[in-house]
Amino acid sequence: MSTKIKFEIEFPIHASPQMLYQYFGTPSGLSEWFADNVNSRGEIYTFIWDGSEEKAKVLQERPGEKIKFKWVEDGDSKTYFEFRIEVDEITKDVSLIVTDFADDDELDEAKMFWENQIDELKHTIGA
Repeated sequence: MSTKIKFEIEFPIHASPQMLYQYFGTPSGLSEWFADNVNSRGEIYTFIWDGSEEKAKVLQERPGEKIKFKWVEDGDSKTYFEFRIEVDEITKDVSLIVTDFADDDELDEAKMFWENQIDELKHTIGA
């Protein structure tokens, strides 16, 4: 089994951290840009795309700051995906940092996937 590579992408977003957090820290927010529909039962979130669904478990959450998920069916114990908000202390610029893992040969594809998703997010919040 190949080891997945961890990567981070930073997206500057013109939105307050509180507002931004609503879009990835809640099922209703995630369903506006990330999946067709998202439901949660406790720490398990169900993401639905075109009728297929995948479950992810919330590993860590700091409201207004970050949330970390783990795909339930991903057997690799080290992998996760995370949305983290960073605010520049001086400029107060807000960035969304996405952390994910991908196979070596799928790295570019994975980054492109997130760039497209975050474009969708920015479009949704008008940022």
